[in-house]
Amino acid sequence: MRNVIVTGGSRGIGLGIVRTLANAGYRAIAVARSRSSALDDAIEEPRRNACGEVRFASFDLDRLDAAADFIRSLRKEHGPIYGLVNNAGISVEGMLSTMATVDIERLVRINTTAPMVLTKYAVRQMMAAGEGRIVNISSIVASTGYSGLSVYAATKASMIGFTRSLAREVGPLGVTVNAVAPGFVDTDLTAHMPAQNRAAVARRAALRRLPQIEDVARAVLYLIGEDARNVTGTVLTIDAGGTA
Repeated sequence: MRNVIVTGGSRGIGLGIVRTLANAGYRAIAVARSRSSALDDAIEEPRRNACGEVRFASFDLDRLDAAADFIRSLRKEHGPIYGLVNNAGISVEGMLSTMATVDIERLVRINTTAPMVLTKYAVRQMMAAGEGRIVNISSIVASTGYSGLSVYAATKASMIGFTRSLAREVGPLGVTVNAVAPGFVDTDLTAHMPAQNRAAVARRAALRRLPQIEDVARAVLYLIGEDARNVTGTVLTIDAGGTA
């Protein structure tokens, strides 16, 4: 059973990715600081359905000095790492001119530096094995921009440059590197929006609807799987045509 690490795997899009990978027969290792009740349910689902597995591994992305030991421990416990999905991230809204420097630094650390460092140690194993998949979760704001999210958008744009350049570095060794850029996804957070606001966002999309978590998760599954063995250095946009 192939092991795929998913950071931020205890909730939201990350949890959706974990569930989808496990249902497809992978061992999805959900990485987060702590477990959630939803993740506990997801751990039980594959056992009932006799397919893949969901495991939990606690790690704080602020502790980058421990990243090497963390990846090493995952390999020791579960075996070779086949895939890494860099999904975890934070968002701090606010105009750049008034944003605290500490917030800027943490956004860059969690959204850009952390996935790069984790990838550094995970990709070494993939290169040695001659195969592997890395998927970075970006955002459409990396290309469209959004007022009040300049730093967040910068971190997500950096992951696209990282994706394309790393794909060239590790491609000769059988490792693919791709990104997924979700748009305004229909999640628990957006479910609390006023109906008229949700409708306005949906109207701007070519398909007149919001994409679902499952849509993003299935895109990741495709990039992890054999069908995408010749897809690398690309960005797959999942936004129901919002940027069409």
